[in-house]
Amino acid sequence: MINKNDNERLSDSFVPPKSQGLPKTTEFTFTELILSIWEGKIFIIFVCTIFAVASVTIALSMPNIYKASALMAPVSSEGGAGGLAGLASKFGGLAGIAGINIGGGDTTDKTSLALEIIKTRAFIESFIDRHQLTVPIMAAKKWDYALNQLIYDEDVYDSKQNKWIRQVELPKKAKPSPWETYTEFTKLLSVSQSKLTSMITIEIEYYSPHMAKQWLSWLISDINNFMREQDKVEAQNSINYLTKKLDNIKNSNMENIFYQLIEEQTKNMMLIEVKPEYVLKTIQPPQVPDEKAKPARALIVILGTLLGGILSLLIVLFRFFSKKADNEKSIKDKKNEKSIT
Repeated sequence: MINKNDNERLSDSFVPPKSQGLPKTTEFTFTELILSIWEGKIFIIFVCTIFAVASVTIALSMPNIYKASALMAPVSSEGGAGGLAGLASKFGGLAGIAGINIGGGDTTDKTSLALEIIKTRAFIESFIDRHQLTVPIMAAKKWDYALNQLIYDEDVYDSKQNKWIRQVELPKKAKPSPWETYTEFTKLLSVSQSKLTSMITIEIEYYSPHMAKQWLSWLISDINNFMREQDKVEAQNSINYLTKKLDNIKNSNMENIFYQLIEEQTKNMMLIEVKPEYVLKTIQPPQVPDEKAKPARALIVILGTLLGGILSLLIVLFRFFSKKADNEKSIKDKKNEKSIT
């Protein structure tokens, strides 16, 4: 049982929160949140300004990149049979009697093959070496539009002495390897084909609009020549094989078959020679781009400033909630002290 003296002591020790001058509650309202953001407006503006200036600096330091593009069509879209396709359809049965497989396939497959070859390491390395593109790919850092020339990174390549001077760790060397050059070039190259129309789009991005257009023209020409040479070798091998087999044929009917096969292969050789666009036909040739493809400097500045605003706002809110948590802890500590006393 609590006596009178204990009751008086307890009543004396209890003091309402108002009389202690402590916050009524640690819960925050929307108004408090807005006020905390308003109090931190100077900090938010300061951080946004820093991010905006940094974004402008970064955007202006980035070189212009130009994109040259070409629209191509598979040769099959013209209705002609390419390579051995026509020969196989006409003389496939006769060749089967003679035990000869003259092959032949859909020209759409040949186009698909060309699109895969154009992205292979062997073809690209050969392309780079043939046109001497290692230096512009690996050493250039921007394009001087007024002088119409590339600007090289002097820490990588000495343009006056034509010497590689870049500092790299082993096993890399000062002069970039074919693999390094291939890797960088694949970042500039884009090849796609529409599933709906079968049209092919080939694009090259580079600092120089003129060089981007020139490289793309070379690339289209080289892939057509590459596929032509392959079929040319195949047709010549077929002619040599048929001619060799013809010496052992004694049946006159079979001789006629072989002569017709050789004649068709010879015609095929002629078609290979006279078609400049052997696999890919140009619909829209490469053009020198008038406008840059990237960077989107305005977007970089907007996103950078927005990032600064979000970051500063999060910091202000973090400080607000930390302060509320500290107040709550202080209230609990004071309550505990009062209860003990």
